[in-house]
Amino acid sequence: MANVLLVEDDTTIRTALTRGLRERGHAVSSSHTALDGLRLALAERPDLVVLDLGLPDLDGAEMLRMLRAVSRVPVIVATARDDEAEVVRLLDAGADDYVVKPFSAAQLDARVRAVLRRMSDERADSSVVIGDLRLDLRSREAALGGTALDLTPREFDLLYYLASRPGEVVTKRELLTEVWLVPYGGADKTVDVHLSWLRRKLGESAQNPRYIQTVRGVGVKLVEPS
Repeated sequence: MANVLLVEDDTTIRTALTRGLRERGHAVSSSHTALDGLRLALAERPDLVVLDLGLPDLDGAEMLRMLRAVSRVPVIVATARDDEAEVVRLLDAGADDYVVKPFSAAQLDARVRAVLRRMSDERADSSVVIGDLRLDLRSREAALGGTALDLTPREFDLLYYLASRPGEVVTKRELLTEVWLVPYGGADKTVDVHLSWLRRKLGESAQNPRYIQTVRGVGVKLVEPS
């Protein structure tokens, strides 16, 4: 069904939920600390993270903030704090859903399936068309004027990120964070090189742009050619 990362410090709860989710067809990896959970989230790229708030090294809400800086993976927060203000805070911080302790593996499984179903529905409407440029996130295909573009996975991610924000100026720092998943550091030169490759495949250059335009001192934006 899904690859789930369970971040939970209570051994009894972690064992029971892992067993319950596996019995329902999910592949489950687990961690008992926030920092190790963050490492696994980046290394394994799970379909969904179940995140307990009461972790020994960092508050789960802090891990959620750190995770959201580098990943858009769906997150279900497990909390004992059943008050509206706390739930709103967590959802605003980037959680996709929450469960209140105590809960069963069956209830968690239902939440996992509901979140993934919602994400799948959102991706179903994820094609982008700007001028003669068309990108489809589901198939990860791009075409210009009906001719397929031969893009690397990183080039596709970069072009899709820009195309999904038409006319919006995006900084290189944002691109490093959202496309390369490097929130603290990284070289702007990396972005420049990939933009140059993309322009070549789009039949343009920095001197004669059509789709990708540089906003000096700020960043780049993707526009429909006039």
